[in-house]
Amino acid sequence: MTLEAEVEALRKVPLFRGIDETKLRLLAFISDRTEFQAGERLCTQGEEGDSAFIILAGDADVLVQTPAGEKKVAQVSENSIVGEIAILCDVPRTATLVAANSMDVLMVSKDDFLKLLNEFPDISLEVMRTLALRLERTTRDLAEARQGNSGG
Repeated sequence: MTLEAEVEALRKVPLFRGIDETKLRLLAFISDRTEFQAGERLCTQGEEGDSAFIILAGDADVLVQTPAGEKKVAQVSENSIVGEIAILCDVPRTATLVAANSMDVLMVSKDDFLKLLNEFPDISLEVMRTLALRLERTTRDLAEARQGNSGG
C-alpha cells in the first residue's frame, strides 16, 4: 500500500475525518504498516500499551478475561482505531485483540501519537468525542446487562 493509499484509508477513519490531508500524510508517515494473519494477537490484556492500531483492512476480535476464560465482547473492523486508551491513560491494555482474518494495520507509537495530539488540538477533540461515545455506549450496555441479570 502506498502512502497515498494509506492517507485515503485514514480519511475513512471517523476519528480523522475532519483532519486535513497534510496531517493525515504525517500520521501515515510516522506509522508502521503491519500485516496480521487470522489468529495472531495484536495486543494482550494487561500488557503495557505502546501503540494504537488503525485498522486499514480486516477484522479483530476484542477479548476480555472472565472467570471462565477469555470472552469475545466485540469485533472491530476496517476504519477503526483501537488501543488508544492504554497509550492515553498509561493503564494496562483493557482487552486482547486477535485478528479474525487477514488484517492490514497502521501502528502508531505512543510517543508519536501523543506528539500528534499535542501539535494538532483538533485531533485531540476528535479523540475525546470518540472516547465519550464509547463511554456512553459502554454505560448503556452495562445498564442493559444489569437489567437482564436482575430479571427486569
